[in-house]
Amino acid sequence: MTTAPASGSLPVYRWRLAPDGLATRRQLRAMGLRPGGQDVAAELRRPRRRRGPLVAYLYRIEHAKPVRPMTPGRRAALARANRARRTCPSCRRDAGYVIPASLGACVPCADSN
Repeated sequence: MTTAPASGSLPVYRWRLAPDGLATRRQLRAMGLRPGGQDVAAELRRPRRRRGPLVAYLYRIEHAKPVRPMTPGRRAALARANRARRTCPSCRRDAGYVIPASLGACVPCADSN
């Protein structure tokens, strides 16, 4: 994953005013693409009233690569990871939902403590 360079070396566009040919990671993903190791080409800035601006990094669409297909091994690993997030560490049962980090256990186990 590439890191964003200092904003002084990048073109900066206002929100919704980026030129054609540039897209954010989400926009690339919606097109079935990924940045593919390219450096950040520009950034978008959206001003906010009480905090710093929102920043989105832009990548060149013509240098983007297709999203890698989901293999059976990756699908199985993702299923195991999601199952682990649903398993209560106290009672070792599948809660049927992702265990909140704030509770650290399923709701019945957290209520009993």
